Amino acid sequence: MEKTSQRELLVCAKEASISSLMAQLTSALTGQGQAIGLGEVASTHVPDRVCVVIATSGSTGTPKEVGLSSSALLSSARSCNAYLGAKFGDVWSLLLPLTHIAGVNVLIRSLELGTTPLDLRNSAIYPNADFTAIVPTQLFRALNGDDALLQHLKNAKAVLVGGSALSDEIRDLATRNSINIVETYGMSETCGGCVYNGTPLDGVTIEIDSQERIKISGKMLATTYVNNQDAWDLVCRDGWFTTSDYGTLNAGKLVVQGRADDVIISGGENISLLAIEKVLATAFPTTQCAAFAIADSEWGSALHIACEGQTHPTQQEITKALTQSLGDIAKPKGFLFLAELPLISIGKVNRAALAEIAMRERLQG
Repeated sequence: MEKTSQRELLVCAKEASISSLMAQLTSALTGQGQAIGLGEVASTHVPDRVCVVIATSGSTGTPKEVGLSSSALLSSARSCNAYLGAKFGDVWSLLLPLTHIAGVNVLIRSLELGTTPLDLRNSAIYPNADFTAIVPTQLFRALNGDDALLQHLKNAKAVLVGGSALSDEIRDLATRNSINIVETYGMSETCGGCVYNGTPLDGVTIEIDSQERIKISGKMLATTYVNNQDAWDLVCRDGWFTTSDYGTLNAGKLVVQGRADDVIISGGENISLLAIEKVLATAFPTTQCAAFAIADSEWGSALHIACEGQTHPTQQEITKALTQSLGDIAKPKGFLFLAELPLISIGKVNRAALAEIAMRERLQG
């Protein structure tokens, strides 16, 4: 693309205030100022249509710089507020990092409502807000000891939960605690959540392709990967973005079955890490557990389990729960017991970091 069709990109400082970011975001959305980049963005110019660039974590590969247009971002924000019944003057709270699309969306939704979000990212005090957005890890912690956050979520009209899979047990416990959970599905390439409680938002269309991959079309799709147009062309064709997730449609509702890269091959058998984690969440609902794999000369990929906290099930209890539910192929080959599970920015468990820890322990052992 020629330089004349490019727009200058300003990478926002991590320490920038909410008021400063909202001013910069307004300028970018209206086309009166520079496009803005959030996170580890290396690009200096973007296509004219792009007003916001979000750097993905790159935890499963090369980092991508997702270029989003004003029309896509505003379409997403308006559809979200409409779904929730949000009215002008309603207030969002910000509990997510602004290096991720989910955090940026809180700012844009607030702009649409004429308000400024409550910045509670590093707070132990939680004033009331009408709406908020969190990841499952935050919900788990609210339900297991963080009483101040729990009350904040209970007081909200609705709480969006996305970023990674939400277990049935945590969802049910949240409901029993009078939290109005709205489970969201989406990614940076779709301006964040575009499916709420299995139902596509207004203007969003979902299909399942022949490989059982989820495909998404709609006004909220990204424009490109600013740093890799070829990669974008591989996943977005004819207005359809093909995700890395498997899914089904049940009576018009989307059921996400897991990521393609969450399946490992161990001893010639396919093992779904998501399925492993679902069993563990059911068996041990008060313990945060994660499944991951490390390269192994005997198994190819050796299944490992990590648990968070001072109190946790024993190796024998974990093995019994998994093999009873999924058979001998689900028998773990190793365990990690950590004070905290390593996370990437949005609150997803960092499986690559877990594998590195396990490999170090194996070498030291």
